[in-house]
Amino acid sequence: MPSTGLTGRYRKAAYAAAAAAGLFGSVLVPGVAEAHGYGHGHHQPKVVDLQLLAINDFHGNLEPPAGSSGTVKEIDPVTKQIVSTPAGGIEYLATALREARKGHPNSLTVAAGDIVGASPLMSGLFHDEPTIEAMNKLGLDVTSVGNHEFDEGSKELLRLQNGGCHPTDGCYVKGRKFKGADFEYLAANVTNEKTGKPILDPYWVTNVNGVKVGFIGVTLEGTPNIVTAEGVKGLKFANEVTTINKYAAELKRRGVDSIVALIHEGGYPASPVYDFDCGAGGAGVSGPIVDIAKKIDPAVGAIVTGHTHNAYACSIPDPNGVPRSVTSAASFGRLYTEIDLKLDKRSGAIVRPSVTAANHIVRRDVPKAADMTKLIDYYNKLAAPIANRPLGWIGADINGRGSADLEKPLGDVIADAQLAGLAPKDKGGAQIAFMNPGGIRSDLVYKASGSEGDGVVTYGEAFTVQPFTNMMQVKTLTGAQLVQLLQQQVSGVNEAAPKILQNSAGFTYTLDMTKTGAARVLVDTVKLNGTAIDPAASYRVAANEFLAGGGDGFPAFAAGTDKLVGVSDLDLFAAYLGANSKADAPLKVPAQDRIKIIGTGTDND
Repeated sequence: MPSTGLTGRYRKAAYAAAAAAGLFGSVLVPGVAEAHGYGHGHHQPKVVDLQLLAINDFHGNLEPPAGSSGTVKEIDPVTKQIVSTPAGGIEYLATALREARKGHPNSLTVAAGDIVGASPLMSGLFHDEPTIEAMNKLGLDVTSVGNHEFDEGSKELLRLQNGGCHPTDGCYVKGRKFKGADFEYLAANVTNEKTGKPILDPYWVTNVNGVKVGFIGVTLEGTPNIVTAEGVKGLKFANEVTTINKYAAELKRRGVDSIVALIHEGGYPASPVYDFDCGAGGAGVSGPIVDIAKKIDPAVGAIVTGHTHNAYACSIPDPNGVPRSVTSAASFGRLYTEIDLKLDKRSGAIVRPSVTAANHIVRRDVPKAADMTKLIDYYNKLAAPIANRPLGWIGADINGRGSADLEKPLGDVIADAQLAGLAPKDKGGAQIAFMNPGGIRSDLVYKASGSEGDGVVTYGEAFTVQPFTNMMQVKTLTGAQLVQLLQQQVSGVNEAAPKILQNSAGFTYTLDMTKTGAARVLVDTVKLNGTAIDPAASYRVAANEFLAGGGDGFPAFAAGTDKLVGVSDLDLFAAYLGANSKADAPLKVPAQDRIKIIGTGTDND
């Protein structure tokens, strides 16, 4: 905990009172970190030790995530092979963090966004209030916002921060008003279009044994491309580097010389193992965070990242060529990162060579935290009548989030469900349906998660797969626009990290990933029910409202005409499971034969 000795809401109230008294200037005491080498000719500093425990992309996974979403990759010490180890669950995460804090009088718990959003039913049903309550109990101090914090719009984000009952659904606990987050949400690069001011504090500062430590929080600049238009309405998202450097300078002017950046943007490590160190100079990691880290002011002493759901503990050179810690703890509470810093009491800066960072697995062979078990049991009881309702049957695991293939088995099922529900003329007359891969949040797992029995798919499990409840749309696209749509998967903003749409049965084509950009789509292979797509013909195409609006870098969708709005994607998924599976005839794993792949590729959250 911070050296103030205050925790949770009491600490928050104390900071607010101090700010009101003018002790800290305008916002909650701001702070920064300067990168000094302390080599030849420098004084030997008197230092203060600070432990940071970091998580990212928790996404409301209070219970241990199912299937591959609940494992991490590590090297077996005996066989030296990569194995999957069960991990995650707030009961185990709390135990792990509380154990890690022992012997560290100065410890802060931080996060890099997407704490909520795209959450399983137990949290999502209650607009993620259970997760905020869990994070309060966990001792989270500060987090940046992520893109999913905007799933329900900025007003809902502010409610999660400040408290109050949901404007439509009211209070879930009789006689008790939701109190909001005890921790600070930071949104330095998210401003109101009209006022130009950040919608939340841009930074947060605490005092660690006389040294001011500041945290700047940003989300990725491209958030509007991956969130519904309604979710980011009235907001602007500025460049990550420009914003961090601006506030780092401001913090230094305020006398804060120890700075940490919390960034909801990340990278792609060359190895899937949880403790990958990225190699010399960070050469083993790619993606947006590399360029960002290389441009951030050297005054920032450490960078905590997220968004890509990957695990790494890297050193990437700053603009002066000095190595700087850049970390990510995968997702869903399966890992936490321990970052140990030394703060120079005289200069107030982070002693850069002292920074060490390592990821740790949240293993499930430790005692559960009793307070988290109580919270889970409470909300599970409230959700049970809805969550436990059986929808259908599967004969084996049908992987979505856990599939490394560009065409995912569960993606095929979801696209088929959307086509089945929207093919009737009065429902839109859809001929083709597409699903965005990032919207598939989990797997369908054969093994029972509760008392429902193996192979049974419950409403709660279906919700975990498709938690956004996006309304479906059917639009008319020309054949030429359809081809543009396919090309946008692997070109433009998606070229570096392709987003391969999951398509319904009957629509086929070939992707040659050995080529570059739009050329990866072999146009003469694009067919519907065996017939080549006619560039001049019109086709009725179904997609969720996010994709249909051009989200995820697909402007060809937005150009569609004759829009018809249907029911939610979750309703179609539930109906399809019920209509196409029985206990003695469960749904089979699709053949994954719709997209022929030449070469390899990656897809992105």
